[in-house]
Amino acid sequence: MIDIKFIRENLVDVIEAAKNKNIKLDTDHLLDLDDKRRELIQKSEKFRMEKNEASKKIPKLSDTEKQLLLTEMKEIDGKQDKLDKQLQKVKEEFTALMLKVPMVPSKETPVAKDENGNVEIKKWGELPEFDFTPKDHMMLGEELDIIDNERAVKIGGSRSYITKGDGARLEHALLKYAMDFISRRNYTLMTVPVLVNRFALEGTGFFPGGEEDIYHIESDNKFLAGTSEVALGGYYAGEIVELNKLPIKMSGMSTCYRREAGTYGKDTHGLYRVHQFNKIEQFIICKNSDAESQKMFEELLSNTEDFVQSLGLPYRVLNVCTGDMGQGKYFMKDIECWMPSRDGYGETHSCSNLHDYQARRLNLRYKDEEGKTQFCHTLNNTMVATPRILIPIIENYQNEDGTITIPEVLRPYMENQEKIEKK
Repeated sequence: MIDIKFIRENLVDVIEAAKNKNIKLDTDHLLDLDDKRRELIQKSEKFRMEKNEASKKIPKLSDTEKQLLLTEMKEIDGKQDKLDKQLQKVKEEFTALMLKVPMVPSKETPVAKDENGNVEIKKWGELPEFDFTPKDHMMLGEELDIIDNERAVKIGGSRSYITKGDGARLEHALLKYAMDFISRRNYTLMTVPVLVNRFALEGTGFFPGGEEDIYHIESDNKFLAGTSEVALGGYYAGEIVELNKLPIKMSGMSTCYRREAGTYGKDTHGLYRVHQFNKIEQFIICKNSDAESQKMFEELLSNTEDFVQSLGLPYRVLNVCTGDMGQGKYFMKDIECWMPSRDGYGETHSCSNLHDYQARRLNLRYKDEEGKTQFCHTLNNTMVATPRILIPIIENYQNEDGTITIPEVLRPYMENQEKIEKK
């Protein structure tokens, strides 16, 4: 949530941010509601002061005077009750609209309507050159009997998958390697709830606006989270964290669920876009400082680049544009790995700096060196997400004989096995 004072002082920038992020926002109505809210609060406080003054006078009054004053106070009670109901309604409408106000993005963010406006800023690694006709990950997976989407669909419907045998071992080797990798960099590993309350989704910025992509368990009024960012962000909600503990670095492990609403017919083949997947997320809470949060952003991005490089996967880094970055993002970069079957790169990691956007919604604070309460900054980045990362590994490491070479860093997690072969 953005500070209303900031909105008033930077109204042109806020309007432009909403436009560039494809968000419909009635700022005139928002400011009118704020004016009305302030006016009603002042009137309510005036009534309250009058009643307080009256309560001090009553012991000194005669019975007749006392009765007249009590009658007057009863009338004021009625007026205040009516006013407070009106105020509550205005507050609810004001808050609902405030939750839709986007973060003003960094000046380094490209302005464009959608993902086609993302700007490539870096490439790493050599693209594979095959002296045979390469196969896609699904053909290889079926031939080696390590992926079975056909039976998965029978069980769970479209966009379901099953990894089996060495495919499952490879998937879990990646997850275990990622856990060890990020732990060595002093991020606290956490297994977190995936069934969450609405406040956690509102606090991290997924609601309002992302409801159609979230599974809702109506009987319990709970939701299946699409990322452990939701739980990691909510972990310190409503708290004042100690200054000497910042930055707080966490890594959440969870199964994630996404309806992928609005993407039907897009990337439906294989393991690229599924409803259920496993992810290890990086999450940082730091001081309210542009320089500090940018430093943490570079650390998160470096962690992931080092991880992908250790797997030997060619990738590129994109500066994500306004139309593709989401409501709460201040600055965002994606990593896309080379996927031969797409004859191009596919997104595997997403690194975001949200400044104080989430912290304000979550009421996540700290006291600075002068004892002043400040809202924290929060950031996140993917460490690894399966099964999507299996696509570049299987396809880039395929051999002419139909086997798949296992990346060297993963072999210790697979009893030093070097290849996946047909059994």
